Amino acid sequence: MNLRSAADDVAQCGCSRGAPPSSWSMRQTLLARCLATCLLLALPTASPAGVIHEIYSPYHHILVLDEDGIRTLSFDGTRETRMSLKNPLQGHFGYTELFHYARLWNTNLARVAMLGLGGGSTQRSFLHHYPDVRVDSIEIDPAVVKIATNFFHVRITDRHRVIVEDGRNFLRRSREKYDLIVLDAYVKHRYGSHMPQHLATREFFEIARDRLTPNGVLAYNVITVLHLGNSDATRALARTMLQVFTQVYQFRASDSLNAVLIATREPRRLTPPELRQRAASLTAMGLGLPAGLPERLPSIRTELPPNVGRARILTDDYSPVEGLDRR
Repeated sequence: MNLRSAADDVAQCGCSRGAPPSSWSMRQTLLARCLATCLLLALPTASPAGVIHEIYSPYHHILVLDEDGIRTLSFDGTRETRMSLKNPLQGHFGYTELFHYARLWNTNLARVAMLGLGGGSTQRSFLHHYPDVRVDSIEIDPAVVKIATNFFHVRITDRHRVIVEDGRNFLRRSREKYDLIVLDAYVKHRYGSHMPQHLATREFFEIARDRLTPNGVLAYNVITVLHLGNSDATRALARTMLQVFTQVYQFRASDSLNAVLIATREPRRLTPPELRQRAASLTAMGLGLPAGLPERLPSIRTELPPNVGRARILTDDYSPVEGLDRR
């Protein structure tokens, strides 16, 4: 392309619109600046160091990063999953281990549904520690499924089924009964990550309850953005769950702003000593929790945040989880 034709093309694209062409030298100067600007705008945005995979899906901007022996899955700038490259069962975020405490209420976990796949930390752990467990993972984003299987050692087998579907729709249509339902699904908003509204309402918990066995348990990961464990979102979710389940316990993570709410239909609330006794009984029967979890149980607070009874009940008609997270 010669200089004059380039100037004409740039003028047509509007880059030099408003520049007075008083002389050819001035036009050359303006053209050079304009072409430099256009070239800079055309360059791809630099990705963070350590990125080994990047994709835009209909739901997320997804990055896979390797750094210091740890592989990380990032959705829209938030880190969702970590995994050790040497041992895929290590390096994970600590809150995923809290889901195992569901066995204190149901020792016979044969069928488990997990809403949200991410990098599959919880799936890998359950399939490893409980050889008789079958897991159904429900993930709305097919790109996440491909990344989990290609980069995070997630395997689709007879024991691990992956369904690409919205989690609520899956539970509503399913006729399966599960011993445990795990919710670890989040979406991004301007304040960070928050619970999908349709997975945090009384009507949703009624659907989930109907898909549980008589002593089935529901476990829900909550990101407590402000005031660890005492945010308005945590209170509202706990009170909403108590509209459907008789007991809700809170297990706080020690290394992040996560808390896991565990809901049961047992008529009586268990005290911390009783929970520790149940953990000891599991160990005595050879059905113990993964290493380190029984020892951590005495230090974990299970009471709900104060004033739960005054929190808002979330419904399909009104579920302002984004604003609650912010407050």
